[in-house]
Amino acid sequence: MTLGSRIAWDDTVLPFQLDLADIRGRVARLDGVLDEVLAQHRYPAAIEALIAETALLTALIGQTIDLRWKLSLQVRGDGPARLIATDYYGPTKEGEPARVRAYASFDEDRLDETADPFSQIGNGYFAILIDQGKGTAPYQGITPIAGGSLSACAETYFAQSEQLPTRFQLTFGRSQQPGQEEGWRAGGVMLQHMPKASPFAAGEGGTGEGGLLLANDILDDDEGENWGRVNMLLDTVEELELIGPTVQPTELLVRLFHEEQPRVFDPQPVKFGCTCSADRVKASLSIYSAKDIAHMTTDEGIVTADCQFCGAHYELEPETLGFEAGGDGDD
Repeated sequence: MTLGSRIAWDDTVLPFQLDLADIRGRVARLDGVLDEVLAQHRYPAAIEALIAETALLTALIGQTIDLRWKLSLQVRGDGPARLIATDYYGPTKEGEPARVRAYASFDEDRLDETADPFSQIGNGYFAILIDQGKGTAPYQGITPIAGGSLSACAETYFAQSEQLPTRFQLTFGRSQQPGQEEGWRAGGVMLQHMPKASPFAAGEGGTGEGGLLLANDILDDDEGENWGRVNMLLDTVEELELIGPTVQPTELLVRLFHEEQPRVFDPQPVKFGCTCSADRVKASLSIYSAKDIAHMTTDEGIVTADCQFCGAHYELEPETLGFEAGGDGDD
């Protein structure tokens, strides 16, 4: 396989369907995207791992939704990793790439680099937010931090909030190909069973941690057999198959699921992208009074702001922000 054919699958999400199992899925590869996301900040290794997992989940989930604007994942906890936030922006035109961005807030003094990164979140919640843009009401679904990984949290979210049995198999890390610079490689598979009905009525508990629903709680016998078989096949996947670069996603699907008759659709390219701008910064500061703006103004007579996602630095004239500078500032 040539280098060019490997690169063709980098930073893509490939939709597929297993026709004999009533299961759909996605194969994601994030390479240059993850490099750009993490290059914006100097995060400790544990925080980088959490961002990598969340960004991969965001790309997989975002591609399953008919998205007119933005899907966000937020992980909030009371541990050293206080916040992991990612955004996925759907393509604005057919053929254009989707965009992913991410950032983290953490307490470096409390961070234990020798511990499992997931343990650094502590108690908190995993949230998926969908905003379809102007004229629509944003949707938010929340599930507790549980299950030992962010992938498990996402699986619980789909079982609990959407009644959709879902499985994620992810891997990520830094690697180096011969003759190339070291960089991030990440890959994953998402499976999702489309159930006919749920044997659990709303409000009843499941078999997961704290009574949360799991995939098998919302499948009947026939569906559960299909689901179990396909998950056993996914269990055989190797990390190098997930991240490539020598195994194309189509080859991976045939290797894993050839008996289930996999059918693939057009891949979705993904790139790093931030939506920040001077106008957006001004809009976010417009809620402040002249007195507040005065407190934000430097000795040089400017207001500065930095984008948490991409690190862009903005310097703005105070009179262009908030209430008019000549106001009393008490409104």
